[in-house]
Amino acid sequence: MKASRNNKTIEGTGTQHLLQQLAAMPEKFAAGQFRTQYAALCFRRLFGESSVEVLLITSRGTGRWVIPKGWPMKKKKPHEAAEIEAWEEAGVRGVARKKSVGRYTYLKWLENGDVAPCVVEVFQIEVQDLVKDFKERGQRRIAWVSLEEAARRVREVELKSLLVNFKPKIKD
Repeated sequence: MKASRNNKTIEGTGTQHLLQQLAAMPEKFAAGQFRTQYAALCFRRLFGESSVEVLLITSRGTGRWVIPKGWPMKKKKPHEAAEIEAWEEAGVRGVARKKSVGRYTYLKWLENGDVAPCVVEVFQIEVQDLVKDFKERGQRRIAWVSLEEAARRVREVELKSLLVNFKPKIKD
């Protein structure tokens, strides 16, 4: 889905970087309206410890490839919110590392038509269980791919970098 403001593409082809997108709407940047989200970088080990696959899902609105993410939750720590998002959006369970493995930024279109610049804190989750029946089943596609393929599929430049450089951490 392409959305525009003042005839400038904000989301769609993925060719614009966040700063270019924000330049089209300086009132958002100047007002300090960045919002926080928490994401799950879900992975599973292949061939022992030597390589991993990561989980990508499609967004419900645009169908672009993303990782599970969502807004902060009352009475939940950031890594716990990431675990819940992974369960609801992809049907995966695992224990999230308490320390973030990185962050990325993007523009989130809200239901009211407004746009919110977001900073997404990413928490790794080594997947321990998969189920076929989960809350958002049928609303998203799921793919297990290599880190390199995941980086090719996602649009956010900072998330691409995070994926290419990801090395699972053992302990916090």
